[in-house]
Amino acid sequence: MQMVKKVGRMLCMCVMMSLPAMAQNIASDGEEAFVEQLLSRMTLEEKIGQLTLYTSDYDVSGPFLRAGYLDDIKAGRVGAIFNAFTAAFTRKLQTMAVEQTRLKVPLLFGYDVIHGFRTIFPIPLGEAASWDLAAIEKSARIAATEASAAGLHWTFAPMVDIARDPRWGRIAEGAGEDTYLGSLIARARVQGFQGQAIGRDDTLLACAKHFAAYGAAEAGRDYNSVDISERTLREVYLPPFQAAVDAGAATIMTSFNEISGIPSTGNRHLLTDILRNEWKFQGFVVTDYTSINEMINHGFAANEAEAGELAINSGVDMDMQGAIFQNELAKLVAQQRVSVAAIDAAVRRILRLKYKLGLFANPFAYSDETREKTRIMAPEHLQAAFEMAKKAIVLLKNDGNLLPLAKNGGTIALIGPLADNRHEPLGSWCGAGDWQHVMTIRQGLAARLSPGCKLLYAKGCNINDTARDGFAEAVQLAQQADVIVAAMGEEAIMSGEAASRANLNLPGVQEELLRELKASGKPVVLILMNGRPLTIPWAAEHIPAIVECWFLGTQSGHAIAEVLLGDYNPSGRLPVSFPRTIGQIPVYYNHKNTGRPLDVNNKYTSKYLDVANSPLYPFGFGLSYTRFSYANLTLNQAAMTPADKLVVSVEVKNCGERAGTETVQLYLRDEFASVTRPVKELKKFCQITLQPGESQNVAFALALNDLSFYDRNMQWTAEPGTFVVMVGANASDLLSARFELRKR
Repeated sequence: MQMVKKVGRMLCMCVMMSLPAMAQNIASDGEEAFVEQLLSRMTLEEKIGQLTLYTSDYDVSGPFLRAGYLDDIKAGRVGAIFNAFTAAFTRKLQTMAVEQTRLKVPLLFGYDVIHGFRTIFPIPLGEAASWDLAAIEKSARIAATEASAAGLHWTFAPMVDIARDPRWGRIAEGAGEDTYLGSLIARARVQGFQGQAIGRDDTLLACAKHFAAYGAAEAGRDYNSVDISERTLREVYLPPFQAAVDAGAATIMTSFNEISGIPSTGNRHLLTDILRNEWKFQGFVVTDYTSINEMINHGFAANEAEAGELAINSGVDMDMQGAIFQNELAKLVAQQRVSVAAIDAAVRRILRLKYKLGLFANPFAYSDETREKTRIMAPEHLQAAFEMAKKAIVLLKNDGNLLPLAKNGGTIALIGPLADNRHEPLGSWCGAGDWQHVMTIRQGLAARLSPGCKLLYAKGCNINDTARDGFAEAVQLAQQADVIVAAMGEEAIMSGEAASRANLNLPGVQEELLRELKASGKPVVLILMNGRPLTIPWAAEHIPAIVECWFLGTQSGHAIAEVLLGDYNPSGRLPVSFPRTIGQIPVYYNHKNTGRPLDVNNKYTSKYLDVANSPLYPFGFGLSYTRFSYANLTLNQAAMTPADKLVVSVEVKNCGERAGTETVQLYLRDEFASVTRPVKELKKFCQITLQPGESQNVAFALALNDLSFYDRNMQWTAEPGTFVVMVGANASDLLSARFELRKR
């Protein structure tokens, strides 16, 4: 008997010493058999380790792990590390996990790969302005290719929060205000990150965040409370998450906010009832940074033990940085407040994804220094970033066809704190991007102007202080020029996380400088670089040409120069409304009507005394160097039944002298329903490129689901009645027609 036990122990030790080989041996039994075998040998402490995620200090001090975490890795008390990258550093940490722990379970490495890894693309809000789903998916694909070559398995993206308040800094990370567009972009980015199959060496696990309704934070203040109805939650904020889940998103991240008094990290209705039971999500749920701990500040948990109990029992699988699970779960199990079964379920979900990534078969598959050297900032990646940056640019104003600029003669005065800036164009959450690789506007213009064109430059002022000592030089140069290009906007850190703003004007004294440049009498082109809509009513009235460039990433200068000089005809369209003033916020196109809708001749209707209700620039807006006309909106039938497809067609013509790309947008309004409906909702769009004088008949097919909504009983349905279909260039300039939905 003793001999049998001894042999058994030796066999067990041999198996544990060669987990990668074991994974190969049981491949025929499949993933579940492997996961169950491994789970059966884990101690409670090792299981809890798999639910624990800690950060390195890489971003602060190079490849370095915080004191104590090395011991946690060696003891199997941590299952994942974030903010650790490069093939060499991740290999070093992974070696500890698979050679020095009892069970040799590999680590999962995560990072905020938001809009590129080393090759930085436009901020997500800028990418959304392209309305080009294929280009957005390609951007995520390239980010995954680079990041996975640097040892990473997992990105904390895409952020799919709908945001209607530009004061909220994290609007920069999402797709803007519209649920339909946001859902399509969520799907595209998940598909881009995860590629054809999880486990290929060029894919990342996607993480849709922040679940849920984080973009509705009160007053636009980050981390603030959210108070919305179940109807608004399901109609506006949840669909992009469901789209991400349907696209196969491997992980979901909880949000910091509460909804109706319950913090998301402890919200079983969200994490279990909706995410797992309704949507059949199979991946794992990770918290945002220390959000379990923060339920104490919310007043929802009395202490860390209670916070941990609430989180695990609500459906959280992994604790990011807070160490609540590591410190409290074992005691909670002993007190029978948390079941081992709940912990096992969470561990299974994490082990399954490690298995799918191939980490048990080869823990170092992603830590390949040779692949890292060839994939990072490859020429084709830089070219894709350049193309994406051009598509993200939105032409807001172009009086007198001031743009494009002549590049064969004359003098251009390039002025402003962002004209020759290499840091800010990377934007917030710029991954491992290196500002030294950024092309500035000054460099981009200099590379494209002919020798006969003179380029003058003055900084003029800083972005966000009150110094005016550079004004005189800037104005003096402006007076020597034929045209002024003023590059102004925000610092990168003025948008993104913890970067809410109560004032959305141009920061510092930039508008003062802009006014002085205008007073010079020379024509002015304003280049905006920012992470959110700004309030620019003076500029919109007085500056003849305005170009919204967001933060465009590594290839900023090249892209902006091509647009300014006419080598690329801008095609971007706003994914979010630009307010006239902060007093209008929130202002978004798909609002509800009221019992007293706007009537300028009646004081007692819904309006302001001092400003129009409408935004400065509406959702979907963007100009071109050519002109498009819309005519002959037709429907194939005046009424449809639930089994029909309604075909909506319109003729779009390029009336100008340049080829151009137009984004044709279709909106719908349900005129009367059992609950009030928005004044219009985006339902379809397509992009077409037309040569000068060319026309194209654009057709859209509407089915019953396009007409459906949550009725008064919260059932997804389409109700018989009349609808208005609208087609045009943006949410304000539309042709319209009516049709009827009949029961049969």
